[in-house]
Amino acid sequence: MERYKQEFIEFMVASGVLTFGDFVTKSGRNTPYFVNTGRYRTGAQMDRLGEFYADAIEAQVDASGQAPDVLFGPAYKGIPLVVTTAVALARRGRDIAFTFDRKEAKDHGEGGMLVGHTPADGDRVLYVEDVTTAGTSIRETEPLLRAVADVELHGLVISVDRSERHTTDETALVQLGREFEMDTFAIVSVHEVIEHLEGRELDGTVVLTPQLAEAMRGYLAEWGA
Repeated sequence: MERYKQEFIEFMVASGVLTFGDFVTKSGRNTPYFVNTGRYRTGAQMDRLGEFYADAIEAQVDASGQAPDVLFGPAYKGIPLVVTTAVALARRGRDIAFTFDRKEAKDHGEGGMLVGHTPADGDRVLYVEDVTTAGTSIRETEPLLRAVADVELHGLVISVDRSERHTTDETALVQLGREFEMDTFAIVSVHEVIEHLEGRELDGTVVLTPQLAEAMRGYLAEWGA
């Protein structure tokens, strides 16, 4: 496993974003782990988070041979994510434009539903999100982008791939990629979380005990793809 993935997993634990126990997901499933990106709350955390997104994007660019022209962050959680990711990439010599949407149209000033870069015909747009299940934000915002220009959906990057089924036997991430004909990828998957954390001490504490790891495997056996 790449070093940046290992560091990201430990960073999520240290930030209180990745926790283990007994939770209920938005879809009503009982889960032994939870990812809450709303727990990132300092400038230093956001700065480092952007670097991890940049790592994943650069790995995908190296694999595909194509870089995005525009980063898009769906409101609201995607807004800070897309900004910090753009800054991190710029530090590495990749100055990529970014844009995000408003929840309500602005009827004064420049107006419109998008803030930041105005997409142009042919722009390859990469969505930057925290997690995804149903792809609601993509379905809601793709028409906004296409109303402005004839863009290409280059892909979607998220922080953690829960590797769960949505409405088919595929993972939600794979299903979205097939539906929108774009690359979908994550900084890490839940399988990588288990691989790296099971039995490992972080600051003197084993956060993912063998019992919790087995509960995660059982959850994936039931809901995973």
